[in-house]
Amino acid sequence: MTGFSKGLRKVEIALKWDPSPAGRPPTDLDIIAATFVSADAYGTPAYLVHFDSRSPDGTIFLNRDSTDGRGFGWDEVMMLELERLDSRYARVVVGVVIQQGPGYKTFADVLNPAVRVREGYTVLAEDDFASVLGATAATIAEFVRDDSGEWTLRPGVHGFDEDPATFTQVMGRARRP
Repeated sequence: MTGFSKGLRKVEIALKWDPSPAGRPPTDLDIIAATFVSADAYGTPAYLVHFDSRSPDGTIFLNRDSTDGRGFGWDEVMMLELERLDSRYARVVVGVVIQQGPGYKTFADVLNPAVRVREGYTVLAEDDFASVLGATAATIAEFVRDDSGEWTLRPGVHGFDEDPATFTQVMGRARRP
C-alpha cells in the first residue's frame, strides 16, 4: 500500500478573461491539453485536445468554449478524467494560447485573465498570468503519473512566444533550470 492518497482523479481547468473594449477586435484564448506516453514523455504529444477536439477515449474534453470572453464566470472549462486515462500515458500538460488575429497580442493585452485548476471543490492552483505578461501562450499545469499509477499536479505558469500551432509542438518539452 502506498498510503491513503488516491492521487488526482477528475480535474477541472477553468479560464476567464474580460471582453475587449468596444470597437476593438475580440480576444480569444484557448485551453489546450497535450498527452504524452511513457516512452516519449517529453517528446511529441500522443494527441492534443482543444476547442474542436476531444481525446479519443473521451477522458479529456472541453465543456465550454468562448471566442471573446463574454461568458458568465469562467469562459472556457476543460475536464481531465485522469483516473480513466490509459496507463500508457505518463504526462498531461495543459496550456493557454492567445489566438493571433489582427495585430499581435500578449497576456498584457488581455483584460483580467485568470486560470483555476481544481478537483471537486478543492482549488489546486490559481494564476492571473502576471508572471508571463509578454508571452502569447503559457503552460499552466503539468499532471504526472507516479510509479504507483497516481496522478500529481506540478503547478506553475511558464510563458512562450509562439503561435498556436508551434506552441502545441513545444509546450511539453522539459524545462531547463
